[in-house]
Amino acid sequence: MTELVQQIATELAVRPNQVEAAIRLLDEGSSVPFIARYRKEATQGLDDTQLRQLETRLHYLRDLFERREKVIASLQEQNRLTDDLLARVQQAETKNALEEIYAPYRPKRTSKSFKAKEAGLGEYAEKILSIEGEPKQILEGFSHDDYADVDSQLDAIQHIIIDEWAQNIALTSELKQIFSKTAILKSTVASDEKKEVGKKFRDYFEFSENLNKVPSHRLLAMLRGRQENVLGLKVDGEDQTPLTRIESEYQLDQIQPQARQDFLKQTAKLFWLGKIRPSIEHSLLTEKRLAAEAEAMQVFAENLRHLLLSAPAGARTTLGVDPGIRTGVKLAVVSNAGDVLAHSTIYPFAPKEDKEGSIAELARLCREYQVDLIAIGNGTASRETEAVISEMMTQNTDLKLTRVTVSEAGASVYSASELAATELPELDVSIRGAVSIARRLQDPLAELVKIDPKSIGVGQYQHDVNQVGLAQTLDAVVEDCVNAVGVDVNTASPAILGYIAGLNKAIAQQIVEYRKEHGHFSNRDQLKKVPRLGERTFEQAAGFLRIQNGEQPLDASAVHPESYALVENIVNSKDVTIQDIIANSEIIRSIDADAFVTEQYGLPTVKDVLAELEKPGRDPRPEFRTAKFREDITEVAHLNEGMQLEGVITNVTNFGAFVDVGVHQDGLVHISELSNGFVSDPHKVVKPGQIVQVRVIQVDAERGRVNLSMKAEGAAPVKAARPARSQQERPERKPQGQRPPRKDTDTKRHQHQKPKADKPQEQKIGGFGALLIQAGIKGSK
Repeated sequence: MTELVQQIATELAVRPNQVEAAIRLLDEGSSVPFIARYRKEATQGLDDTQLRQLETRLHYLRDLFERREKVIASLQEQNRLTDDLLARVQQAETKNALEEIYAPYRPKRTSKSFKAKEAGLGEYAEKILSIEGEPKQILEGFSHDDYADVDSQLDAIQHIIIDEWAQNIALTSELKQIFSKTAILKSTVASDEKKEVGKKFRDYFEFSENLNKVPSHRLLAMLRGRQENVLGLKVDGEDQTPLTRIESEYQLDQIQPQARQDFLKQTAKLFWLGKIRPSIEHSLLTEKRLAAEAEAMQVFAENLRHLLLSAPAGARTTLGVDPGIRTGVKLAVVSNAGDVLAHSTIYPFAPKEDKEGSIAELARLCREYQVDLIAIGNGTASRETEAVISEMMTQNTDLKLTRVTVSEAGASVYSASELAATELPELDVSIRGAVSIARRLQDPLAELVKIDPKSIGVGQYQHDVNQVGLAQTLDAVVEDCVNAVGVDVNTASPAILGYIAGLNKAIAQQIVEYRKEHGHFSNRDQLKKVPRLGERTFEQAAGFLRIQNGEQPLDASAVHPESYALVENIVNSKDVTIQDIIANSEIIRSIDADAFVTEQYGLPTVKDVLAELEKPGRDPRPEFRTAKFREDITEVAHLNEGMQLEGVITNVTNFGAFVDVGVHQDGLVHISELSNGFVSDPHKVVKPGQIVQVRVIQVDAERGRVNLSMKAEGAAPVKAARPARSQQERPERKPQGQRPPRKDTDTKRHQHQKPKADKPQEQKIGGFGALLIQAGIKGSK
């Protein structure tokens, strides 16, 4: 444990006692959000980011240490464990490195070397290595049915020697370092037939780059090309230097006679080309791939965090609009509490072309239910539907409406899910999509937790990375976001309750069932009556569950019930009531936090309680606001170089950011165009949902590419932090400038090319803008 604690402490740049405390709490079953929020005294202030890193490393290192012990035991059993080998095993920092060290010693009863030794050729191999003489002469007198001639005997001996040399870990490690310095990643098209079907990878049909310098997104693009059998990948590099090093290691130039020297030099060449180099090539590419996957997962996690914590429109009656052509445009009116008030389907397009009736129905729903917001899905026919809604708004000026384009990514996944069937059993699957679109505008966090994060579509090559690792990473992000905001226990769905610290899907469902049977909770203590929700679970979850207008005012805040006595002490000291002190900055700022520090309540807890009392139940998410697109810009062909536009960041990658400016294709702001200064990481400059001002610097209408800049016009060029990427490196977005087809029953919509729309006024929201127009990144709808 000491070694593990020290290593994690060093990696996180914290003290070992902080790590020990965190590990103890985690092992006791405490969740990261609970520890970060309510156990600051124990960990001396480790935040949720540090605790997530600690938790991840703890699991990894425990697995590594367990495997290390098994490897050591195996080496001891084989009587191969030297001091040098033990040191190397103990110094292996990754599972991959540990397995590389162990590979030559892993028992292989079917190997050519093992069979040769079983036949008695082991002693002849030793003689050839140590005794001067020609190999053929040394083998005189040897006889075995499986090795009937000298050539087969010499071949078998080479396998024995190669396996013995492979156990020289110091040498093989050095050879890896030598080869890596010149390693080149080469990519070629698999065949001429693949050139057409795999044209999105055409930049890699003949491509090479220093392996150490290949950026993660480029490597993942090439790996995908290989997975789709379009590309062939090879790690190439210099052979002569490694061969020279092998010959010097075993002093092959000094060996006599010449026939023996030639034999061993040929063995050295086979050792390098046939065994070590392929292993090194695989190892280098694996290490690079794992690093690329880790970076891609981090990009996904960061984007998802911003998306989930983006600005909610709030409790406002919303009309959800799911555009369609043949099957019609689905409408659903959702109340400020998220309940479905009405639903309908209109057919403004071919074949019915009932535009007049559609406008009348839209106006009726908006007027009858006093709709405030219109959330329009951004899939096929989105722009055409916006034009119809714009005309309706023009004809009904008495209606005060704001319309917002909302991403449909994952809406169909939710619509067909068991959860949707439970929540909306009386509605058709197609109408559920419109409901989801409306709700995700009202509260993105509450709605998006119902969908697999991978289907939301803010990732980079999310289907190419380790799926177990990705799921764990994204679930951690969702859990942190949900607990950072907190949930109303009387209105929350089982989906969002399941992410509360200490709860799971089963207990979340029990809470909802208890709520249905007994009515709303009036205080937090009533949660203890829920089946399977014991004291330990209550301790973990209570602080993140809110009860509005309940018996205890503190139940609507993030103050944990274990600190209610502290609040009572504070209130009594000021001779006021809890109601008097809540949100009263004047009183709270006059309180000396140190005066209330006790053995039970440390200073961090006292300060947190005072901060929460000043702004009870505060939402960490930004304020909802909208951005307007230019009415005369509706498609790529309308763009010209030099145009100044307002847009919304839809996705952030390692090589830049994608921005929606109101056309069918998001534009790219390359990392070198994000700022007048040098940018090492785009996430430090922009985030999904951010409203930005951009300038068009290049338009390729045919390929659907738009290059944008956020730099001041005339600013001096800045060296890019990463090289420009090619077509297929754009994260999973619409190919060749088109949005991906909708996965619904409307087959015509899958093929529909969006015609030029009328010029409706369109608004986008900041904060939630990443999701709202996030159509380009691959999602599931």
